[in-house]
Amino acid sequence: MNEIPTAPAVETIAAPKVSEWRRFLRVFFQRKLVIVGVAVILIWVLTAIFAPLIATYDPNVQNLKENLQPPSSQHWIGTDNMGRDVFSRLVYGTRTALYVGFGTVVISAIIGMILGLLAGYLGGVVNAIIMRVMDALMGFPMLILALLLAAVLGGGLQNVIIALSIATIPGYTRLMCAETLSVRENEYVMAQKAIGSRSFRTMVRHVFPNAFQPLLVLITTMIGNVILAEAGLSFIGIGIQPPGAAWGSMASAGIRDLGTLPWLCFAPSLAIAVVVFAFNMVGDGLRDALDPKLRGTL
Repeated sequence: MNEIPTAPAVETIAAPKVSEWRRFLRVFFQRKLVIVGVAVILIWVLTAIFAPLIATYDPNVQNLKENLQPPSSQHWIGTDNMGRDVFSRLVYGTRTALYVGFGTVVISAIIGMILGLLAGYLGGVVNAIIMRVMDALMGFPMLILALLLAAVLGGGLQNVIIALSIATIPGYTRLMCAETLSVRENEYVMAQKAIGSRSFRTMVRHVFPNAFQPLLVLITTMIGNVILAEAGLSFIGIGIQPPGAAWGSMASAGIRDLGTLPWLCFAPSLAIAVVVFAFNMVGDGLRDALDPKLRGTL
């Protein structure tokens, strides 16, 4: 009996696996504006760190004999009404924006995520109490609530950070609560409950890591929003107090001479716009990179 010849086995070659980190970076940097945003943020942070080396003058030294000078080789963006070098104050203003932006977001994000995690996982009375308080706070626009709190607490860097932190906590709480409610219904969380795992352990090790990703986008964009809000508070005089260098107060002082010396208002306003735009672009990049549908196509 003749044997039927069999076709030789075809050896399949598996496609090389792309690491999650490389795929994340590929999606994140596919937009040119995201690269620009990252570059702007790095320059902003480095300027804040090395402000004493970059600034050409002490930002608070007054020289009334040289007030309202136009841009020159000595004063690159001129001087303000008190004779202070505008470029140096602009450079030191990056520190104020850095302290307020990151300080506020760190405080509000930590508190908001803890409250949202508790409300979403424990539910019941805990959820009702926390979310009703958040609803009451969200009844006010963020800037209006921050304005009221800053007016009560008074001006100054610390009080501005406290006011903006309280005003931005509800956003983190609501998002974290929504993500926690979704994650806690997954099988691995239900399995932890079935074996009698403690609630704290389950929240920290299983719920929080899987609910945190969407908050990265909110944190990034919120830094820009907080910087813009601080500039608004300083612009109307209840934010960073003189002689502190803050972009909002610089724009407020410069608007008086907008017709004759437009750079006094334009320079700090441009700095605010560029930094806020950069954080928005980075937030968009993070949103795309964390989207499973987009990550799966590249």
